[in-house]
Amino acid sequence: MALEPVISERSAVVDVGRVAAVSAEDVVRRYGEGETAVEALRGVSLSVARGELVAVMGPSGSGKSTLLHILAGLDKPTLGEAFIDGVALSGLHDQDLTLLRRQKVGFVFQFFNLLPMLSAEQNVVLPLKLAGETIDPRWVDEVIAKVGLGDRREHRPAELSGGQQQRVAIGRALITRPSILFADEPTGNLDSKAGREILELLRSCVADYGQTILTVTHEPRVSAVADRILLLADGLIVRELGHVSSGEVRSAIDALEG
Repeated sequence: MALEPVISERSAVVDVGRVAAVSAEDVVRRYGEGETAVEALRGVSLSVARGELVAVMGPSGSGKSTLLHILAGLDKPTLGEAFIDGVALSGLHDQDLTLLRRQKVGFVFQFFNLLPMLSAEQNVVLPLKLAGETIDPRWVDEVIAKVGLGDRREHRPAELSGGQQQRVAIGRALITRPSILFADEPTGNLDSKAGREILELLRSCVADYGQTILTVTHEPRVSAVADRILLLADGLIVRELGHVSSGEVRSAIDALEG
């Protein structure tokens, strides 16, 4: 039976009068042409409000990473539009898109992507240095303290645990005060304890800074920190979950995979 677009367990109505931190309208992403064409996304619309933590979950191959890349301006939709702070990404030239990502977007990746020759603090401030921006020592101190690395700021990545390296990556994403922080499987390379701590850290960034976060994850425990969970299957958002247990999330994912 064909899947239908989102059925929300809470209100799915978006206040169009308020500019979202990131949004998508009828996004289609098609690879190839003719009879061999594959649609990774088949008309996805969503809106993430400022100060909201939203998780996108679904079976492998459902289109999660494709959606994240389009929302972050790393890929372009075949049809439809993605917006960051109300700015349509398709209308931007490459240089303007790069500038927008630098100013508005923070990234946290599964495998940290830290520079091994730099200390934790140097990795955190790297985006500011690359942009030629003035570095505020008080903000750097605050971010490093926020991610719990006050006693590790001079350590290089090889001297840090996986959880500590991911904390550095979160600090690096926060340092530019982005409008939207994208987290791509942020706990995927961590043990259970470290993964739980990273999820709690992301939640505290929302609570303390009003940070907007969109994460793609396979981790059902994200239910403990997310405001909403969007379930993606066959290139469509087919369900939206509110504050539910991790067991309910697992059951919902199992139902999609089954």
